[in-house]
Amino acid sequence: MKQDGEFILTLLHAATNAHILHLRSKSFSEHMALGTFYEELPGLVDAVAEAIQGLNEELIEYTFDYYSPADTALEELQSLKEYVSDKRKELPKESEIQNAIDEIASLIDSTTYKLKFLK
Repeated sequence: MKQDGEFILTLLHAATNAHILHLRSKSFSEHMALGTFYEELPGLVDAVAEAIQGLNEELIEYTFDYYSPADTALEELQSLKEYVSDKRKELPKESEIQNAIDEIASLIDSTTYKLKFLK
C-alpha cells in the first residue's frame, strides 16, 4: 500500500506544481491549460485513492516527500506522463482502478497537447 500512497501524493503534488507554473506563466494559452489541469487533477486523484481504499478495505499509507516543479510546464507534464505510465504497473490491476488512472493519463495528454501546440 505504500506505493499507492506515493502515487497519490505525487499526483497531488503535480497539481500544486501545475498551479505554481500557472502563476509563473507569461503565456496566456499555457496559463489557461495549466489552470484546467490543476483544477481537474485533484478530483481524478481522489477517485483513484478512494477506489483503491475501497478495493483493499484499508486506508492508504502516505509518505510526505515533495518535489519541486520542473523548469517548464511541458517538462513537468512529460515527466508526470512517464511517472504515471511506469508506476501504474505497481497499482491494483482491477479495471476500475486502471480506468480511473486512464482518466488522469488522458488529462496529462490533453494538457501536453495544449502546451505544445496551442501557443
